[in-house]
Amino acid sequence: MTTDGTNNVAPDSLSDYELAQASARGDMQAFETVYKRHHRRVYSLCLRMVANATEAEDLTQEVFIQLFRKIGSFRGESAFTTWLHRLTVNHVLMHFRKRGVRLEKTTEEGEIGEIQDFLQAATERPRFVDRIALDKAISELPPGYRTVFVLHDVEGFEHEEVADMLGVSVGTSKSQLHKARMRLRELLTKKTDTKKETKKKEKKK
Repeated sequence: MTTDGTNNVAPDSLSDYELAQASARGDMQAFETVYKRHHRRVYSLCLRMVANATEAEDLTQEVFIQLFRKIGSFRGESAFTTWLHRLTVNHVLMHFRKRGVRLEKTTEEGEIGEIQDFLQAATERPRFVDRIALDKAISELPPGYRTVFVLHDVEGFEHEEVADMLGVSVGTSKSQLHKARMRLRELLTKKTDTKKETKKKEKKK
């Protein structure tokens, strides 16, 4: 096939930029490769943000439909994964706005002190925090808290970027993150205590 002007080039061997350019020219095999290469990453991000598997799958399909329409605008100025990441986040946020999801109002506009990051324990020392329990706890956060937490602590956006995407002040973003972290601590502590009690009961049997 011809994708980047060369005959017999396998799509799997092409870079994301080359695939994007080929897709923009109408090469469906190239776009199918883009889909296969990035579907899981897009779905995972959607799932973390909406905490609903069916909704996340629907959003993933919508993102790729939008991607098909816009892929020609990718110029390779940043990594394709970064560009697609931003496209996905914006689509999910638009979905939230249509549903009327809003951040809770807050008057805390000052700097939030650093909190020990239990996510680091989850990734570097798995024995301290069960990743499954952490993902479950994140899914139980209110939508507003979960959105800020996922964007900042999981996806790595700066507060200025989060504030810009959500249309709130930087102080509000920091406040929501602080509250989200504290709520997660409560949820994780509760789950840990429940596990301890279960183990105690099992030992008594």
